[in-house]
Amino acid sequence: MNSKQIQETFGNIDIYLFDQLLKGTYDGCKTVLDAGCGTGRNLLYFLKNGVQVYGVDQDPEAIAQLKKLAIAFPHLNPEENFSVASVEQLPFANESFDLVVSSAVLHFAANQEHFEAMLTSIWRVIKPGGYFFCRLASEIGIESLVHFIGNGRYILPDGSERFLVNQEMLVRLTKKLGAELHEPIKTTNVQNRRAMTTWCVRK
Repeated sequence: MNSKQIQETFGNIDIYLFDQLLKGTYDGCKTVLDAGCGTGRNLLYFLKNGVQVYGVDQDPEAIAQLKKLAIAFPHLNPEENFSVASVEQLPFANESFDLVVSSAVLHFAANQEHFEAMLTSIWRVIKPGGYFFCRLASEIGIESLVHFIGNGRYILPDGSERFLVNQEMLVRLTKKLGAELHEPIKTTNVQNRRAMTTWCVRK
């Protein structure tokens, strides 16, 4: 498979989500939600494999683009599966999904309360035994380079403002949710400008 074929199969997928696919972690997942899906960059592989894929985002234009993309996949209904909604108020029943993906979303939380509201909403819709893949900004490895401005938010060395987590917080939240880490917490340090952490848990 050449690079063009890889791109056609997986699109512009989060490399750490790709890692979980390579490991077969989500092979049995038949219902997948991307919470904060944007235009669906993490959904192409699932769409092509007949998975019932759902997505929510607060950007109407992004959802419109995703619906157009999904027309090519007759196993689902784009109008029903993709909607404009907030992560903290997901429009789905409890225990609906085998996997929820949240890539570069939760670090936009306005404060600790907002972060926990989004996390609680996501956890509610995951089936027992289901998975949560989360990638978000953290202070791990750049603790001395970030500036705390209150309510869990920081100024990063690259000048952006984010809600940041750390390893202690993620371990505590894993226990609070009654979850288990099925993969060690991993962090990528981008040349001391920002750090992105991958948090993979099972319900």
